[in-house]
Amino acid sequence: MYILKILTITNMKKQLLIALVLIGSVFVSQAQNKLMCRNGSLSFNCSTPGNEITAINNQVVASLDKSTGDFAVEALIKSFQFKVTLLQEHFNENYMESDKFPKTGFKGKITNLSEIKFDKDGTYKTTVSGQLTIHNKTNNVSTTGTTTVKGKIITCHATFTVKPKDYLIVIPALVENKVAKETTITVDVSFQ
Repeated sequence: MYILKILTITNMKKQLLIALVLIGSVFVSQAQNKLMCRNGSLSFNCSTPGNEITAINNQVVASLDKSTGDFAVEALIKSFQFKVTLLQEHFNENYMESDKFPKTGFKGKITNLSEIKFDKDGTYKTTVSGQLTIHNKTNNVSTTGTTTVKGKIITCHATFTVKPKDYLIVIPALVENKVAKETTITVDVSFQ
């Protein structure tokens, strides 16, 4: 009877050890699929002829889950840098109200995930769909871009356009001819 109890306890220990190893391997596998970027780039251009309005933010945070295609990008509005300081002040205070709405972000999915080979070097056409939030207004967006795999570095690039009015950004009549009706946004993020 005593030997049976010892065998039962030993079997339970083995089963517990096997379960822990399996759970651990699942967590390791999931961790390898989830990638982070903390220094991505987000730029925009709403220039008109004779009036350059561009800015760049190099403090963009992004995440990518290679197994599900979940893709997210987030940036602080005040981190956009302009060539002209006065434009940056107007952008933050008058248009984006960055004290009130400090962040912008995208949350969505790579919809053609099966066409991207994360373990093979190359450049792959990528389609992304999701929700873009600017100025506390969220709209559905879709765009195409590229995913480049080179060694252990995965770089995602996309360009798309938005209309400021679709995000409740009011351009005063006095300057509305100096700001493009559509803004081109470019995203570049690298995951290692």
